[in-house]
Amino acid sequence: MDFWLYQLLNGLSFGMLLFLLSAGLALIFGVMRILNLAHGVFYAFGVWVAIAVYGHTNSFWLALLAGIGVVTLIGIFIERVLLRRIPHDELPQALMTFGLMLIIGDLALWIWGGTPQTLPRPEWLAGPIQVADYYFPAYRVFMIVVGIVIGALLWYVQSNTRVGALIRAAIDDAEIAQSTGINVSLLSTATFAIGAALAAFGGIVGGPILGVHVGLELEVLLLAFVVVIIGGLGSLKGAFVGAIIVGMLDSLGKTLIPEFALFTLFVPMALILIFRPNGLMGGKA
Repeated sequence: MDFWLYQLLNGLSFGMLLFLLSAGLALIFGVMRILNLAHGVFYAFGVWVAIAVYGHTNSFWLALLAGIGVVTLIGIFIERVLLRRIPHDELPQALMTFGLMLIIGDLALWIWGGTPQTLPRPEWLAGPIQVADYYFPAYRVFMIVVGIVIGALLWYVQSNTRVGALIRAAIDDAEIAQSTGINVSLLSTATFAIGAALAAFGGIVGGPILGVHVGLELEVLLLAFVVVIIGGLGSLKGAFVGAIIVGMLDSLGKTLIPEFALFTLFVPMALILIFRPNGLMGGKA
């Protein structure tokens, strides 16, 4: 019983990190129809910045704000200055964002070096917490709670606010939305910035557990693609469901059959592509 309970905890905590990463990817694709291949570097660069700031301030929360702020500004610059030059052209967009991933990744390597690093966790989350007769790592429980809260907040904003209505309108038909007076240009920038911020937030929250190293941006990008393919591109609900599935598969696969850990991730994705190409929640925002 203890084994399965702890695997559930590990899978859910990792799944919530994947949700924060893939939710931004889903939002950007849903509103802008851009498959942003630089998304993984937003995750990694946020952690690098947070670690640097923590080293000077010894504050996890200042590091969190700094990492999110810097990555959000990078996202705004990419969307406003670079991607605007090649609108509605998928291949150049994919090539540009992939190139940006390599450039920013090499920039991080040049600044911080290639040594893997870990972001220290807040002291009040460093120990275990007791639930009934079980002890759980407090930080992993924190990660699960944060992921659920952010997911609920995103769902509420998208389903019950004016901003959410504008986003749904842009997802359904950007041209019609613009003809009715919606500032799709501003909405696209805001969506790209939010997506970048979510990726950085996920990276920083996961920094004390997973750390950061050279090549992490590509690893998390692949996992994000698995999540959105299983859940459905452009769907927040799909990102949430897909992240939980991938998190659990990753946890159980690495524990039970470590030699086939990747098999447990990519075979379900392949089956989804064969039998349900739009994903489990495809078409549902």
